[in-house]
Amino acid sequence: MATVLAIETSCDETAVAIVNNRQVCSSIIASQISIHQQYGGVVPEVASRQHLETINWAIAQAFEQSQMNWEQIDGIAATCAPGLVGALLVGLTAAKTLAMIQRKPFLGVHHLEGHIYATYLSEPSLDPPFLSLLVSGGHTSLIYVKDCGMYETLGETRDDAAGEAFDKIARLLKLGYPGGPVIDRLAQTGDPQAFALPEGKVSLPGGGYHRYDGSFSGLKTAVLRLVQQLEKNHTEIPIADVAASFQETVARSLTKRAIACALDYGLNTIAVGGGVAANSGLRKHLQAAAAEHNLRVLFPPLKFCTDNAAMIACAAADHLSRGHTSPLTLGVESRLSLAQVMKLYQSS
Repeated sequence: MATVLAIETSCDETAVAIVNNRQVCSSIIASQISIHQQYGGVVPEVASRQHLETINWAIAQAFEQSQMNWEQIDGIAATCAPGLVGALLVGLTAAKTLAMIQRKPFLGVHHLEGHIYATYLSEPSLDPPFLSLLVSGGHTSLIYVKDCGMYETLGETRDDAAGEAFDKIARLLKLGYPGGPVIDRLAQTGDPQAFALPEGKVSLPGGGYHRYDGSFSGLKTAVLRLVQQLEKNHTEIPIADVAASFQETVARSLTKRAIACALDYGLNTIAVGGGVAANSGLRKHLQAAAAEHNLRVLFPPLKFCTDNAAMIACAAADHLSRGHTSPLTLGVESRLSLAQVMKLYQSS
């Protein structure tokens, strides 16, 4: 029952949490959305500087919220990959420093492994094997979760991640940043059948289409051409209908691939993680399809869908309980495959 303090600074949230095994003792998230909105997206250098200004406060708040002290902490963790290098360095350096000062084990955690563990925070009895559908601003993948540190990516997008597609369509419709929440909100009042949009299939060399891989480039282009045609005809753009049709297409595409993958591999549970897991269209489609095939689908609470340190701490606690720790020489990486997770650790 390891208790871990974890830091997450891979992008634009400064997050610190304390987790005991799969029980959240505290979770602090300082969002930078209002800072980056003026730029229409995350500016890496601005994000890094903001992490520097916020991290000490976030650590203090995590202890205050948990009513715990350093003697009760078994290990200290931080996200080390993938993500924005400058942002990652802030959290990793803070965690290493604390580990040395407090003489605690240090663990570097893979960000995507954290998103897989987010479901454990609300479903403590969940155990592998199961299928993880990770849908965020930077990643969209179908992952076979075999055990702690043992993952096989079965499908992914060949271009933009789902969250990235939401942001780009929101920018096209002049809805601001981030795009996911505003499109979801507008879709509630729109007609999802108003416009027929392509799902983005990936062709196989021998003919046919890949069952698990997808693409959002064609969908984005279709929405762009739709908007251009409406503007050319001097027709008022029905933004709610466009948003609803786009969201419907994304949700349908992700659901088809997730269900097919789970059935093909004999996995009866689909755990969804990442910021797009908060999308109401995806939740509705996937839950309905899973029920038809007697599959269980699990979504984390909304507060654990977006980037947070509780999921990082949960993953670190599992690794620590198995005797895995990271060397203080561990660096950050902007890209790192989930298949390489165990290279972050050494067994004690």
